[in-house]
Amino acid sequence: MSYKILFMGTPEFSVPILKKLHFEHKIIGVITQPPKKKSRGQKLLKSPVHLEAEKLKIPVRYPDNLKSNTELDYIKNAEIDFVVVVAYGQIIPDSFLNIKNLIFLNIHASLLPRWRGAAPIQRSIMEMDTETGISIMKIIPKLDAGPFMLQEKISINEGDNFSLLSKKLSEIGANLIVEALSLFKKNEVNFINQDEKNVTYAKKINKREAKINWNKPAKKIIAEINGLNPFPGAWFEHEGNRIKIIEAEKSEHSGGEGEVLTDDLIIGCKEKSIKIKFIQKEGKKILQTNNFLTGYKIKKGEILS
Repeated sequence: MSYKILFMGTPEFSVPILKKLHFEHKIIGVITQPPKKKSRGQKLLKSPVHLEAEKLKIPVRYPDNLKSNTELDYIKNAEIDFVVVVAYGQIIPDSFLNIKNLIFLNIHASLLPRWRGAAPIQRSIMEMDTETGISIMKIIPKLDAGPFMLQEKISINEGDNFSLLSKKLSEIGANLIVEALSLFKKNEVNFINQDEKNVTYAKKINKREAKINWNKPAKKIIAEINGLNPFPGAWFEHEGNRIKIIEAEKSEHSGGEGEVLTDDLIIGCKEKSIKIKFIQKEGKKILQTNNFLTGYKIKKGEILS
């Protein structure tokens, strides 16, 4: 038996889950964030979920918000068994959650109760966690605080950045939600309350925090570079230019904090140093460091800010 599902999601992370559910069940509709203006207000860009839903010929709704009765009435009148939410981008109002005989399931990219909130994947990398995972949970009015029914762990590897880890977790989430729905069919669902003593919050990434603070150990700076890749990108300022570090590795060189120690961009940190492997001047292409330095000079001995 397949279930009738309303899917709510927005970014690329949600797409493999939408595709998997479409194959296994019946998606009666998709709600996603409205198209955004590109660059200086010209072309409107639809969300990745919006584009995929159109490919799959699933009806799409993209309200500015969920505060009006329009979407509430739509869900109340829809013949659905579940609402599956995956990084939708807005808080689901209590009035939605109180619809009788309708369960809202969330696919959250962390091992709850660790990293409730908007940026669990980025924070897990930036804080140098050794593992993370997916939680299938029931949505309640308090942010990411509902009981979970399934979790699956995954190791965070040294080279994982946000983009790579996101893809891994998305695939796990796609399989895990199918497993979760099968438990409903078998009447074998067991929700487990989160331990409030172990709660941590993954606040939304602030662009200002993406500026590199060289007064940190090299391993911490690398974790932040990886966690912020590809967006917003960890950066430093040089002669009025904002320059992103896309990829770096730890180096055994030592020197002053922010000091350029070699001609191939090894930079001193509080402990050890980092060797920049890929770099990008704002508005330009990503380049390997040696190619970047042929057209942009950062001299040995300079102090980066």
